[in-house]
Amino acid sequence: MTVGQQRAWDRHWPELGSDVAELPEGPLDVESWFGRSAPVVLEIGSGMGETTAQLVAAQPDVNYLAVEVYKPGLAQLLLRAEKLEVGNLRLLRGDAMVLLREHLVPESLDEVRIYFPDPWPKKRHHKRRLVQPETVELIASRLRAGGVLHLATDWENYAEQMLEVCEAEPQLRNRHADQPGGWAPRPEWRPVTKFENRAHEEGREIRDLIYERV
Repeated sequence: MTVGQQRAWDRHWPELGSDVAELPEGPLDVESWFGRSAPVVLEIGSGMGETTAQLVAAQPDVNYLAVEVYKPGLAQLLLRAEKLEVGNLRLLRGDAMVLLREHLVPESLDEVRIYFPDPWPKKRHHKRRLVQPETVELIASRLRAGGVLHLATDWENYAEQMLEVCEAEPQLRNRHADQPGGWAPRPEWRPVTKFENRAHEEGREIRDLIYERV
C-alpha cells in the first residue's frame, strides 16, 4: 500500500472495516454497525473505489456495504471516502459468497451491485467468473421483494452469460425486458470511470443489466 493508503487504513479500518473471515457466527448486525436503520446496498468487488466513493456520497440515505478481497483497493476507498466526508460506508474484506451465505439473511438487501467483475476472458477460465447460476440464486434470495440486482460489464461474452444466468433465475425479472436485447439503458447516476473510458477507446461496449426480485 502507499503511505496515504496505509494512513487511511490505520485511521478508519477499525471502525469502518471488518474481515469476512473474522465476523462472528450468524447474521451481520448491519443496523448496529451503521447506527441506524436504512436501505442496504451491497457492492461486490469495489476495486479501487473510484465509482464506489461517488455512489456512496450521492446516496447518504442508504447504508452502503462494499466487499472486496484486495486490501490496497479497500484502503484507497477509505481514502476517497475520507475526502468526500461520507459516513454511510462500511467495508468488508474477503469472499462475498461467504458473506452472503453465512452473514446476510434472506430478504435483507435492497440492492446488489456488481460492476465490471473480472471477465476471465479465456474460455477455460469462465468457470471462475463471479456471475454463475448458484451465485445469482444466492444473491436473489438475499434481496427483499422489489430489490435490485444491477450488473455492468464491457465484455460482450460475459454480458451474454450474465443475461442468460439472470433470465434463468425464477426469483428475478428483467426491468428492461422490453429494451433491445434486454439490456438496460446506461444509468446516468453510475459514474464514468477511467476504466470505462478505456473500454470505449478500445471499442468495447458497456452493457448494463437491471433485475428485480419478484
